Amino acid sequence: MNTRLLVIVGLVLVAAGILLTSSFFIVGQTEQALVLQLGEVRRVIREPGLKMKRPFIEDVITFDKRVLDFEPPHEEVIVSDQKRLVVDAYTRYRIVNPLQFYQTVGTEAGVRARLSSLVTGSLRRVLGSVTLSDILSAKRDAIMIHIRDDVAAQARPFGIEVVDVRLRRADLPEENSQAIYARMQSEREQQARQYRGEGAEAAQTVRANADRERTIILADAQRDAQRVRGDGDAQATKTYGDAFGQDKQFFSFYRSLQAYRDALTGKDTAFVLSPEGNFFRFFGGVPGAMSTAGGNAAPQSANAPPAPGSPGLGPAVSGSPASPLGPAAGAAAAPPVVAGSAPSDTVRDAPRTP
Repeated sequence: MNTRLLVIVGLVLVAAGILLTSSFFIVGQTEQALVLQLGEVRRVIREPGLKMKRPFIEDVITFDKRVLDFEPPHEEVIVSDQKRLVVDAYTRYRIVNPLQFYQTVGTEAGVRARLSSLVTGSLRRVLGSVTLSDILSAKRDAIMIHIRDDVAAQARPFGIEVVDVRLRRADLPEENSQAIYARMQSEREQQARQYRGEGAEAAQTVRANADRERTIILADAQRDAQRVRGDGDAQATKTYGDAFGQDKQFFSFYRSLQAYRDALTGKDTAFVLSPEGNFFRFFGGVPGAMSTAGGNAAPQSANAPPAPGSPGLGPAVSGSPASPLGPAAGAAAAPPVVAGSAPSDTVRDAPRTP
């Protein structure tokens, strides 16, 4: 008897527990619920807490009250300047009317499918009326607001509120990107060639100006040098003229010594000259000089004056101790004159006049 009573009590407690479990439910802080009786909505519960329902007759469906995210697949749209863009957008929405939401789309999966078509259509309409430069400029915010308002107006019958629609990425298709990159590269290369050409032109202008200034500077320097050289030559000529005017014979003798010094240089110097020529006129009274008449060499006395008409030194130099071509100096400076079979004689290895 006691065992049967315990079993009955146990069954009653289990049934009561099941009944109580089916009669109570909890609505979370971030949730809102619909109470359905045989598929018909009986109540809309928006406040959180412990709620009651009829067991086994009523069912409860909960929806999230928070802002939900939805990312539709990227779409390829054509903007007003006939450029193709691959647009990647995302949408944020909130369920504000769970009853209307349940009656129109039923579940979150259903609203996502509807939102995908709404967002795609709005992107095509709005972006089809703007240009690529507008999307890439500061006008992008206004474009996104326009898209959000358009999607929100169409999604309102679903019991949802579209909070925001954003364009995450707006890129050109891969094939268009490659073509645009190639065109940009060619434009940059053309611009670089233009800059190089302008630089070369500027460099050529600088070089031409520098060459012109160099030519002018050299011409001025040469002019000044010629002027200074001319002044020096004039002064030297005046000095020589003054000296020649003081003592013509000594000046002729000095100039001949300079000619001997300049001509008789080097170890292998050779001349083919006539001894009676004007070049050797100061060697006529030097001892050791050789006459070419008949091939006989007759030395002339160092102290004897030269014959009249002879190209000798004359009274100023012959036999005088102070004469530059006296017996000592004349013997050392006179080159050997060798008579030959030809009218001309050869002077070889002439020593340099001291």
